[in-house]
Amino acid sequence: MADSDRQIFRLRRGRAFRRAARQRRLDLYLVTRPEDVGYLTGFTGDDSHVVFDRSWACLVTDGRYAEQAAAECPDIDIHVRAGDMSAAIADALKGRRKRRLGVQADHLTLKAAKAIAKALKGTELIPLADVTGALRTIKDDSELRSIRTAVSVAERAFRELIAGGAKALVGRAERDVAAELDYRMRRLGASGPAFETVVAAGPNSSKPHYRPGGVRICRNEAVLLDWGAVVDGYCSDLTRVVFAGRMPPKLIEAYEVVARAQAGGIAAIRPGVACKTVDAAARRVIEAAGLGQQFLHGLGHGIGRVIHEAPALGPRGEARLRKGMVLTVEPGVYLPGVGGIRIEDDVLVTSTGARRLSSLPGDLKAMALG
Repeated sequence: MADSDRQIFRLRRGRAFRRAARQRRLDLYLVTRPEDVGYLTGFTGDDSHVVFDRSWACLVTDGRYAEQAAAECPDIDIHVRAGDMSAAIADALKGRRKRRLGVQADHLTLKAAKAIAKALKGTELIPLADVTGALRTIKDDSELRSIRTAVSVAERAFRELIAGGAKALVGRAERDVAAELDYRMRRLGASGPAFETVVAAGPNSSKPHYRPGGVRICRNEAVLLDWGAVVDGYCSDLTRVVFAGRMPPKLIEAYEVVARAQAGGIAAIRPGVACKTVDAAARRVIEAAGLGQQFLHGLGHGIGRVIHEAPALGPRGEARLRKGMVLTVEPGVYLPGVGGIRIEDDVLVTSTGARRLSSLPGDLKAMALG
């Protein structure tokens, strides 16, 4: 780990502890949610917790990760446990002031909390509202580099997939196409897909969270693909609808409406704007076309170490955008029995507006595979 990386993780831990301490006066803060452990330490393994104060931190892990943890987290203590996690936390904290220990109330189970309290006799566990997740909404330069790479990997995999035109899809099962897209992302450097890749053929594309199965893609069908890559622990999230031959007329109209809605939503993004205002800018376009009842979800969501992070772009989203947030913008129209259209890109909130991180074309002509 470079000195600059160590400094990044020290700064993140410092901000997290100060934010936690402002909620309740603390001696230590225990972080158990895996994505937050990685965010604060750089550790990429599983089944590990980190506990820290203003100037000290310790990763509690097990023997499977001892060598990995030492390499990934050289700036903090490593405690390798041989048994129960709660006993290991108590061992790691021997000799330290631990009268008040902050914990992640929205992640730590009641069973685990009781075990830790028993192991740390005399320590009060202080349940805290979300601390680290709120910090993660603003991406620093290192995070943006990883997200940009995750976007690039996902785009390159998609371009490779459709390079053969309609014949690359027609006759193949949805799940086989999804598996190929996942394989191509891994081959290009992803650690895996950011979520279960969606490939929905024809009428199946009207189901927003469809899971690909054995249905074979037919000529003259629309095919909705929703996919993303994970690189360095950070996610991308993209959606395109391609046409394997002739475009169904009803979907041509819907596609043009969704494309305008996405453009309107992106144009509304800037610091200080409420999430519901951005959602409304896109939703008005779809409602004006008489398709408002077919827009079945919010406009988008934050992405980062997990695929759905704050903030949520939806009709009731009161949160306000801030520079450094990375969002998906994904309006959709879903016509049962016909098919669905969703266009999704990843967007960075800048000091003056929005910058698309994804570069795939979204116009109707580019999505016709012939």
